[in-house]
Amino acid sequence: METEAAAARQAKESLELAFQMSQILDTGLDRHTLSLLMALCDRGANPEALAALVRELSSAAPPTAAASSPVSNGAAGLAPATASMFPSGLRRP
Repeated sequence: METEAAAARQAKESLELAFQMSQILDTGLDRHTLSLLMALCDRGANPEALAALVRELSSAAPPTAAASSPVSNGAAGLAPATASMFPSGLRRP
């Protein structure tokens, strides 16, 4: 039980450190997305391939601010928002 707690603490510290580096590098990744990417790497995914995928998805993601434009017929309401692949919406380079 003690080793499980130590492993959980180590994982939390690793995620926090990676998130701080992510913030310094202005990646736009939130903790959840970063933890998913780290878990994929832990399971053997190629980090360079994941980075290329994140870049591609972030460049293809629609801007989140434009998703709430008024309806063109003048009626009150908002156009439906397009879902993003990442909860935080990645910043474009």
